Amino acid sequence: MTLDRLGTANAPRQLFATTPAQRVALARQQFFEEGVRPSGLVGEAVLQSWMRCCRTHSDRQRIVPFDPVTPSRLHATLARNRELLEVARQELATMEHSLAGTDCRVILTDRDGVVVHVTHESAPAPQPVLRKTARVGVNISERVVGTTAPGIVASTGLACTVDGAEHYFDVLREMQCAAAPIRGIDGRLAGVLDLTVEAQRFGFDAASMVALYATTIENRLLQAQSREQLILRFQASPTLLGTPLEGLAGIASDGTIAWLNGAGARLIGHLPEQPDARGVECLLGHDLASLLRLGRRESAQPLRLASGLGVWVQARLQGADGVDFGHAVALAQRVEAPAPAQEPPQQMQQEDTPEQQSADAPAAPQAGTLREHSRKLIEETLAAHGGNVSQAARQLRVSRGTLYRRLRGWEQGSDEPGDA
Repeated sequence: MTLDRLGTANAPRQLFATTPAQRVALARQQFFEEGVRPSGLVGEAVLQSWMRCCRTHSDRQRIVPFDPVTPSRLHATLARNRELLEVARQELATMEHSLAGTDCRVILTDRDGVVVHVTHESAPAPQPVLRKTARVGVNISERVVGTTAPGIVASTGLACTVDGAEHYFDVLREMQCAAAPIRGIDGRLAGVLDLTVEAQRFGFDAASMVALYATTIENRLLQAQSREQLILRFQASPTLLGTPLEGLAGIASDGTIAWLNGAGARLIGHLPEQPDARGVECLLGHDLASLLRLGRRESAQPLRLASGLGVWVQARLQGADGVDFGHAVALAQRVEAPAPAQEPPQQMQQEDTPEQQSADAPAAPQAGTLREHSRKLIEETLAAHGGNVSQAARQLRVSRGTLYRRLRGWEQGSDEPGDA
């Protein structure tokens, strides 16, 4: 039986590679020198990346320039990713604060691998390669700098880590990086969040940390991109709502589920490819009117899905300009018919639970009237306050500027919000 060798031809025969560095060294020898597939020595994502890089990069020893893209492309890239940068700002700041005592750099790229945000280098750490790489505008995609964690994520859409010599080019041997994808409501890759350090190991679970923050940014992006949709937040435990573990779903005006985040797909199941099979009654077991009524309550409400699973749900109706009209149904009914001064708590709970709605309960807005309902709500709230925009905005929980833009848009003959 022929035994694999480590290092040169004069090295002693060994049955096993005992350290990660030895395993990677053996994998590189088998793959690049012997033409053997080193299965089990490196991850499949890294191995597939090596195979792609061999087709585009013949010289593994060459110096990678890490040149930024042209100013015009950088300007277009930053403009195109403005929404991603906006929703990610808070999480990036929190992440960078947590890592302030380390030499790690937080990098955010667009879907093509161009850096759009990077941690400002606060101390002159001995990181010569990272100092050139971690700059806004540098293209760190796989086709430019070879195998890296953000490059693999941009190519495959799957989270991964790349450690030391797993990088394709020799100049990146001292790098450690972990990256995770961020997707939009169309299901496509919107960006890549990466954590990188040079000349040392992380010292903590970088893959879990970057996955946590990427999920939080993705959840914010999904909600920001949803226009005139009913957004559901749900989980088996109400304590998980508002955390990266919450399920999210966007319900379109025709009563179909437009998108699900990862946690939502694990609770409900992945969306069918056929649009006519995405109805809320089929996947959730409740019609749109029942789900709209959930927006009457700030607190989470119990709901049993079509699968029989019991979850806790919060609903929020979002306007065309991203305004939250989560209390639209309740406010409209209060304006038309003021509720009694007191109501027994048990009766209120029965009325607000979709399974316990009585047959003579007021009908909620139909699927195709979300925009009309928002306009009607604003007009009736203004009338109830004698035209006082400030009081109406306070009750609707929106800014006065948003209300003025909507009114101006209607005066100009459009149902869309007017320009600022």
